[in-house]
Amino acid sequence: MTFSLRPAYDDPKLSPLVDKLRDYLSGELADYEDEHGIDHRTRLTRAVLEPVWQRSRELGFYGIHLPVELGGQGLTYTQLAALKEEIGAGGRVLGHSVLGEMGGPLRAGDIFRHATEHQLHKYLLPVVRGERACCFSLTEADAGSDVFAMRTVAVRDGDGYRLTGHKVFSTAGPFADFAIVIARMDGTDKSYSAFIVDLDSPGCRVVDGATPMSGEHIESDVILDDCHVPAANLLGQEGEGMRIGLGRVTTNRLLHCPTLLGMARRAIELSLDRARTRIVQGAPLMNLQAIQHKLADMATEYYAARSMTYTAIAALDRGERPRLEAFMCKLFVAEAAFRILDEAVQIHGKEGLTQGNEVEYLFRKVRMFRVLTGTSEIQRNGIAKGLALLSDVAGHAS
Repeated sequence: MTFSLRPAYDDPKLSPLVDKLRDYLSGELADYEDEHGIDHRTRLTRAVLEPVWQRSRELGFYGIHLPVELGGQGLTYTQLAALKEEIGAGGRVLGHSVLGEMGGPLRAGDIFRHATEHQLHKYLLPVVRGERACCFSLTEADAGSDVFAMRTVAVRDGDGYRLTGHKVFSTAGPFADFAIVIARMDGTDKSYSAFIVDLDSPGCRVVDGATPMSGEHIESDVILDDCHVPAANLLGQEGEGMRIGLGRVTTNRLLHCPTLLGMARRAIELSLDRARTRIVQGAPLMNLQAIQHKLADMATEYYAARSMTYTAIAALDRGERPRLEAFMCKLFVAEAAFRILDEAVQIHGKEGLTQGNEVEYLFRKVRMFRVLTGTSEIQRNGIAKGLALLSDVAGHAS
């Protein structure tokens, strides 16, 4: 893999998709955001998002990762990763809605595999068409990394269940129609089930969640108070909820990395432009060796992070399960992207500290990923356990 800030691909399917996506992000979608005055602090609404979902669907991007029979193009993991990286590098506020990460097919994740025909036609296919939106409700105030500490309970009730609990950080919740809720079965300690909950059901309230440090208004709390859920909305079997909720963890962990790589790439491009155009004492900032070294380190970290990520994703495409490598990639990419953004802020000086500046926003956004989807410490725990297993296997082999 060679270094480039505008990667090219030999893949005859991927290359035209990347070109088409870049054109959409920098052209039509950028114009749409300008027309509606949208920035990272804008409180997004369905009225703003649905046209993006529909247009992205028309262009073939919305749900593109899905199998052909579900309306997608059956992308490989590597192909999807390349598109996610372009979204991250595109600098568009609504980029998260192009492939369907904000309430769309990518947010639904692995539940297509567990859905019944009824659930597929009533809930999931409308999501693929950009007609409905979903969110995922697993996290609670005292159940983040320790998801088994959740207090949301499901009680069997005749032809269905009654759910009571309080979920937080339900991304896309403010404009979702339904949530995938994970709850502990009443009377058990470790049995969890997954439910499709219509967010307009009696006993269900969606309220504004905490605003993350990125400043985006995309989170909500889902409050359930004896909310009835029909038996037809149980995903999979009782007791499979945690497996469904945490399913494809290795894959999802790896596929967060390309988005971060894209944001890091964007920061390098912005920093290069700043260094070329900012005049200090009669000469461009780029002439200073201190700035040159910062840019060199940023580019080197990006190249290293990108190389290891795509190597691990290629293993997924070969049918392997690179669990240890996924921990390593999430750790290294999150930490490297943060260091890149930290230097980008430094190169931008006072402007890099100013709200409304893209680098300042990217710094806050990237900082979150050292916590989201598993903290860096959790990744290190996983790496250490994996190394211990490798050591045991090597010891037995000798």
